[in-house]
Amino acid sequence: MPTLLIRFPAGRYHATPWGHHVNEGLVEWPPSPWRLVRALIACGYATQGWDAVPDAARRMVEGLSSDLPVYVLPPATVAHTRHYMPTGVLDKGREKTTMVFDTWAEVQDGVLTVRWPCAFDAESADLFARLASQLGYLGRSEAWVIAESIPDDAELPSGARAYPHVDGHRGDRGSEQVSLMAPEPAAEYLSWRTAKVEEALREFPLSASKRPTPKLLKQRSEAEAPYPPTLLDCLQKDTSWWKSHRWSQPPASRRVLYWRPADGLEVAPPSPAARREPAAVRMMLLALTTSSGSRSALPPVTRTLPQAELIHRSLVARVADGGTVDCPELTGRDGESRPLKGHRHAHILPVDLDGDGRLDHVVLHAPMGLGPDAQWAVRTLKRTWTKGSVGELRLAVAGQGDIDTLRSVRHPLAKGIAALLGPVDGGIVWQSATPLVLPRFQKRRGLNSLEGQVLAELSSRGLPRARVEVRPWDEQTLPLRHAVRVRRRPAMAPPVDAGIAVRLVFEAPVKGPLSLGYGSHFGLGMFVVAG
Repeated sequence: MPTLLIRFPAGRYHATPWGHHVNEGLVEWPPSPWRLVRALIACGYATQGWDAVPDAARRMVEGLSSDLPVYVLPPATVAHTRHYMPTGVLDKGREKTTMVFDTWAEVQDGVLTVRWPCAFDAESADLFARLASQLGYLGRSEAWVIAESIPDDAELPSGARAYPHVDGHRGDRGSEQVSLMAPEPAAEYLSWRTAKVEEALREFPLSASKRPTPKLLKQRSEAEAPYPPTLLDCLQKDTSWWKSHRWSQPPASRRVLYWRPADGLEVAPPSPAARREPAAVRMMLLALTTSSGSRSALPPVTRTLPQAELIHRSLVARVADGGTVDCPELTGRDGESRPLKGHRHAHILPVDLDGDGRLDHVVLHAPMGLGPDAQWAVRTLKRTWTKGSVGELRLAVAGQGDIDTLRSVRHPLAKGIAALLGPVDGGIVWQSATPLVLPRFQKRRGLNSLEGQVLAELSSRGLPRARVEVRPWDEQTLPLRHAVRVRRRPAMAPPVDAGIAVRLVFEAPVKGPLSLGYGSHFGLGMFVVAG
């Protein structure tokens, strides 16, 4: 049985019941089956690249229309705002206004469950799950939703039931009836349409002995036009279409009665929502843009280190807010200002994902997780700067989650992500994308040799051993010599300001992102999988 779980990130659901004006202050609760099915079809066009509805979607729609769903409702309260809209008409030198109500169901963090008592084939079930995961809103565009499809044996959230009325049976005690809109079963609509079309065409009969004139064919076409061929066609008609054909409601739609608890939509002040701290995430992706939108004005990849430092200083300043900083995932220090071990705090990695030589995204990766304060700082940081280039840069969160969430990024950035993360099962050979700067003076042999320092850091990060090969300066590696290799504060300068291009051949597969050496938390010593 196809089942939707629907959450409302804004805590609100906006939708006006069919046949009512927005200023009546009514809310369609629960969402009507007609609205839900149309939302899934619209989502297919918006997210699945449909030019026409595929057969699997047609079967899905016919299945959802064959039976009325049952709902499990979260607690909800009616709320509204009122404001005065300008009408564009002047009266005594002032523009007239008219009062408009905006009414919604306040559901806070409640979960709405919708279950249809029908069955899907495997292809339709897979499509239903994909469409559910891509559904962005339901009702009016400000009614944002996060939806998912769950299996039949999954435990449903708690709540009161809303179920269709059956003739001859009253609802449960303490329940009330509401009218919703639902699609007719496909077979019933087709039978009704056949009779209606035959009746409409009787006025324009075809002659067995004469060839029909263009006028007669046009008249027959116009007589048949108000009756779309299939249920799916009806669900895709907009308001202007069915009004132009003199329908008072969409064809193939029907009014249905539902029983819901009498207090299912209370008229009372909403109770304050308990504050919920967001769960820690290991990765956040920021997109970089300029105020002009010109990609050629973005900072070059040679400025990876200073760009990461600028972002880091801004994030720490936002968390501190003029006081003491208590955010180890950003500062790399505990509450007593002692450095954390194991490189588990945030790596701020400006990257060039589209391969044009300019930084277009920033990957924040923290194995220990980015907590609520760090996430707030990242989300509210809207701009940063770069010297010697465009000046102000704009930032926007493009994604967050586990590091493998980045693999969902699509073309044309997918190739850059694949190089940064390596194969799903890990890569063996990795090579420098930014210069490796050693954290200690390099010796010819021993622990402070190039190989000794690299192997020591790999061990501290819990990574397998690797063979370290120095790459020659050639067409591929020469651009690395122009990268900025020293942090802003002189006290944080490396022992030797020299960058090395390196290839690492690991004993076992390793997953990215991978950065080593001085400035590794700011984009230096960054590696990509060898292609």
